[in-house]
Amino acid sequence: MTELTIYLAGEIHSDWRDQLRVALNELGIEAVFVGPQEEHDRSDDIGELILGEQPNQRYRDLMGASVNTLRTRVLMRTADLAVACFTEKYRQWNTASDAGAAVANGIPLVLVRPPEFIHALKELDAQADLTVETLEQAARAIAYIVE
Repeated sequence: MTELTIYLAGEIHSDWRDQLRVALNELGIEAVFVGPQEEHDRSDDIGELILGEQPNQRYRDLMGASVNTLRTRVLMRTADLAVACFTEKYRQWNTASDAGAAVANGIPLVLVRPPEFIHALKELDAQADLTVETLEQAARAIAYIVE
């Protein structure tokens, strides 16, 4: 069986990544998972931790985003596949940005989104290699790749 490296794009506040890992494990799929920093405070603070204190919130966020974007670009390019998961609770501009980056870099994309997001994500849906509504569907599609 082929081991995949999967970039997990999406909000970092819920446990959707763990749910996908469990679903893939139950299907016997071995994978390496990469993605954004999942510790929210570290993600927010990283710009100042590396570059020093910034003069205001705008630059604090910008420097943090620069470091996080570097991480995303490096790790995404190691991936065989990207899964972009849109959940119902959080605004997810980063998820859309990462999904677009995957498409732009030729990384196959599985888009996971609830039915109520069909209209809002229609352009991204059209660019994804596969769009599903549940993490279980995404896991079964990934399992099919390596069977």
